[in-house]
Order: sequence, then structure tokens, then C-alpha cells
Amino acid sequence: MKKLDAYSVSIGVLGAIDTYLTATVILVPVWVTFIAWASFFILGGGKAGLVQSIVSNLTGILIASLTLLAIALIGDNVVVAAICVGLGSAAMVQVSKIPILTAIPAIVWGFASTVGTSVATGMPITTAGLTNPGIVAAAAMILGGLFGYLSELWGNAMTREPVMERDRTRI
Repeated sequence: MKKLDAYSVSIGVLGAIDTYLTATVILVPVWVTFIAWASFFILGGGKAGLVQSIVSNLTGILIASLTLLAIALIGDNVVVAAICVGLGSAAMVQVSKIPILTAIPAIVWGFASTVGTSVATGMPITTAGLTNPGIVAAAAMILGGLFGYLSELWGNAMTREPVMERDRTRI
């Protein structure tokens, strides 16, 4: 099977499974798992892409959590939020000096997914327990990265390698 066809099957089936699981068993936002899944592929896939994606996404989640916590502690108003988000944005760029965190967009996806999870669930960052938006976003990001890894493995397993012509210059 051609690579894109194989990936269509693996991603299509696993995308359906991801959607079912996140709606019934693992209650995390499916859109965050898909963001992490894309992050895995954009960072090159494989074990290295999985590690870099998860570390980058989790770094964005940490920075977002600290940013949201600062907003909650200082005062929830537009000026405070703007300043805190600006500082959080600068922090995302600064941490990219660390070799594994060079993919700034993957950090931003973690940040945005955390803020989005907080807004979508109505749970503030100060929520204790497993419903904390940072914890929910982290679980979703890790799950999405793992789905990306599985879809790549399965897609590659279904891919027919092109038959190479024999090198006729050798005797």
C-alpha cells in the first residue's frame, strides 16, 4: 500500500478510536489529542519526534499554568491578563534555547491547549485534582502523541516498499 493510503487507514481508524475513548473513557478534549498528534508528525515522528513533542507540549502547559495562576493571584482583569500572557509568550521563546525545546510552535500548542481546556471546561487553573485544566491538557497531549506514534508505526507496517532496481553497474 502506498504511504499516504496506509497513513489514511491508520490515522482514520485510530482517529475514530481516539474520539470514542475521549468521549467515553478518557475524558480529555479530543481536539487537544489531535493537536498533539500533529505536533508529533511535524517534529519528524519516530521516537525522537515523540519525545520532543511531548516535552515541548508539556513545557507549554507548564508555562500556561503558571501564567493562568499569576492572573488568578494578581487579579483577573484584561490588563493583568495581557501582561501575564506577554510574559508567558516571552518565556516560551526563551525556553527554546534548550536543545530539545527548539520547536517553539510545539510549546505554543501546549500553552494554547491549556488555556483552551480551561475555557472549554470552565475549570480555573486553581482547580485541585484530576480536573485541573493543566493536568487534563497534559494527559490529552501525551495521549495524542502516543496516537501519533501508533499511527506512524501502523502506517509504516502497511506501506509497501518500492522495489529498487538492481544496480547494473556492478558485476
